[in-house]
Amino acid sequence: MTNSLNYYSHKKDFETDCGFIIAKPVVAYHSWGVLNEKKDNVVLICHALTGTSDAEDWFSGFFKEGFFNPEKQFIICMNVLGGCYGTSGPQNVNPLTEKKYKSDFPKVTIRDMVRLQQLTLNEFGVTGIELAIGGSMGGMQILEWSIMDNRIEKMIVIGAPAKHSAWAIGIGEAQRNAIYADHYWNNGNYDEDTFPAQGLASARMMGMLTYRTYLSFQKRFGRDKQHGVNEFAIESYLSYQGQKLVKRFDAMTYVRLTQAMDSHDITYNRGTMRSVLNQVNIPSLIIGIDSDILYPTVEQTEIAQYLPRGYYKEIKSIHGHDAFLIEFDQMIKLISPFLQVVEK
Repeated sequence: MTNSLNYYSHKKDFETDCGFIIAKPVVAYHSWGVLNEKKDNVVLICHALTGTSDAEDWFSGFFKEGFFNPEKQFIICMNVLGGCYGTSGPQNVNPLTEKKYKSDFPKVTIRDMVRLQQLTLNEFGVTGIELAIGGSMGGMQILEWSIMDNRIEKMIVIGAPAKHSAWAIGIGEAQRNAIYADHYWNNGNYDEDTFPAQGLASARMMGMLTYRTYLSFQKRFGRDKQHGVNEFAIESYLSYQGQKLVKRFDAMTYVRLTQAMDSHDITYNRGTMRSVLNQVNIPSLIIGIDSDILYPTVEQTEIAQYLPRGYYKEIKSIHGHDAFLIEFDQMIKLISPFLQVVEK
């Protein structure tokens, strides 16, 4: 299996939905396998909020079980626009000013992310996408792909809504305010040695509480204390998760990507949910997670009911939203029959 990080530099400028011009954007991507002669053997994977283009890392269960086949398929995952893992974002250098964008990097939308991905696959000459799959923010991108591009043959959306709810927007705003409150925030124009680490760590800790559940934390931690430390185990866990993200992510990027998720609404400037989804006439598996408090299953069942060829399945888990990164055995059991039926 090949696994390589690549960069594609676009020769043309890119205009965002808000009218900002990003000069010759760069897209970072990982790929496995090769394009066939018709260039229609593509599997598109879209990543979540703090994910990277290295899907083999965070979607490991699918790769280990041979769910994807790089001997026959060209599997690709692109880092999103506004990210901090190679694709143009706040910490990239603006070629027009030769300085990092920082806070000048504009608010982008999920549709912006998808349009840049489309342009990139266009440059590769891609004529068909066998399967498009993603969870959480990745699922939001897949929904937009299905509406914006007729190359998708089938899609799988896991734990994602058709539009960001007031609940999800509120959670994102609380996390952003934790970052804004950091002494080193400086309106997003901080330097590497004055990074708003505590604010980003706090935002991540808030996020972890929405990614899991009462039962998950109760069973794992309860009221246990750390050995030799006057600290609850759950406190130590959240602190660890916050610091772990600080070491690999960027605060301004976190702000822009959570704002992008808030922009997510497939009906915006298009029509009703029914009319928009009714046009997506491809086999579609929509997977909900029974314990997800961030994107509850009512949001996935709503999507499935309006898709002409939509199927709804549900993961049973105590782990909440994060189950899409944990319950691979269940997901494979749900997905395999869907693909077999579709392929007959």
